[in-house]
Amino acid sequence: MTQDERWLRQYEEMMTFMETNHRRPSKHRLEEHDMLNWFKSTKKQIAKGDYPQDRLEKFAILMKVADKYRRKNQYEYK
Repeated sequence: MTQDERWLRQYEEMMTFMETNHRRPSKHRLEEHDMLNWFKSTKKQIAKGDYPQDRLEKFAILMKVADKYRRKNQYEYK
């Protein structure tokens, strides 16, 4: 399996997870750690600035879905 195939598999797994569960992967659930670690490391690589354009476009779509399921703070500070 090439690196591109592994990246695409992780991408599809993350999208399927969020669409099925209507939430992001949790750091509190051991079975979701791989997805969460992939997500965070990809964001760090993109911030460095050296990331392939085709992956950037796909990850932008993933970020839109992830933002939709972003956890809201349940307390208001006044």
